[in-house]
Amino acid sequence: MPSPPFRRRTLLLTLAAPALGGAAAGLRALEAAEWQAFCTRFLEPDGRVVDGGNGGISHSEGQGWGLLCAERAHDRDAFDRMWGWTRRTLARRGDALSSWRWRPEGSGGLVDDPNNATDGDLMIAWALLRAAQRWPDGDYGAQGVAIARDILRLLVRQVGEETVLLPGAAGFEQRDHVVLNPSYYAFPAMRALAQVVPDPLWLRLAADGLSMLRRARFGRWGLPPDWVALPRAGGRPVPAPGWPARFSYDAVRVPLYLAWAGLGREPAVASAVRFWLDPQHPRLPAWADLTSDSVSPYAASPGIRAIVLVATARQGSMATPFPILPTVDEARDYYSAVLTLLARLAWRDS
Repeated sequence: MPSPPFRRRTLLLTLAAPALGGAAAGLRALEAAEWQAFCTRFLEPDGRVVDGGNGGISHSEGQGWGLLCAERAHDRDAFDRMWGWTRRTLARRGDALSSWRWRPEGSGGLVDDPNNATDGDLMIAWALLRAAQRWPDGDYGAQGVAIARDILRLLVRQVGEETVLLPGAAGFEQRDHVVLNPSYYAFPAMRALAQVVPDPLWLRLAADGLSMLRRARFGRWGLPPDWVALPRAGGRPVPAPGWPARFSYDAVRVPLYLAWAGLGREPAVASAVRFWLDPQHPRLPAWADLTSDSVSPYAASPGIRAIVLVATARQGSMATPFPILPTVDEARDYYSAVLTLLARLAWRDS
């Protein structure tokens, strides 16, 4: 079914709607119901989160997001199944990080790329640390600490005067530049890991990450790209060669994570909100080309709409009532569905 036309006034009216149920218990019940809807569609009995929009693969980001949502939903059974599958299937030799991609090919499937994805490791570690607080009888805390230490050991680099977070342990360091993914700077996760593994590197990563996001904004609306190249000689980041220069399916998480961390007035959030609310859009765009300023010819998914609502609300008063967010059932695919869940968690936390 085609998405209805997007209108700025419609979004503002949605944000001004009264809180669902009015009570924290009501919101938790709603989140639990949304989580169960997600499990029904995307979680296998063995704990594998299935990305049906990408050939049925599973990846460390999906496992990490799933773990985080299961902990918030108080669903220990699902949490343990997901963590068990992740440890058995995605474990890497020599460190506590996870291989980033598993494909359902051959007898039982296989890890076809053992490189890690840093955002997946951040989310897995954060979920484990939260699980250790909720269910202190397990070994979740020790596992989360081990991942946090290896993130600092293997994924942090000094590029000129800046401390940066590599998207993965291999493949992103070139002779004259380093490739970064702005959406991998999951500030709420980094803050949680810094509390259990104190190290000044976390503060430098956060400070230099914010500086990078303030400078790495392009096009008519000043938006962050999915991938950026940071010159080793110093200077402004540029859209990374080899990837489309777009504010797209990765970069939409930048305003989400900033709002989640209480940084909803950062320029990267404000510029995204201006883009999303631009009255010239006949519908909410899924992406913008940062070179031509063209936008997607189709509407954004319900998951992106959920991020728009949270980011826009965080531009205003902290007393803004709970926005009526899209549901998991409205999402056509795994990624849209998980974004709706993350938007709910971001709203509650922030």
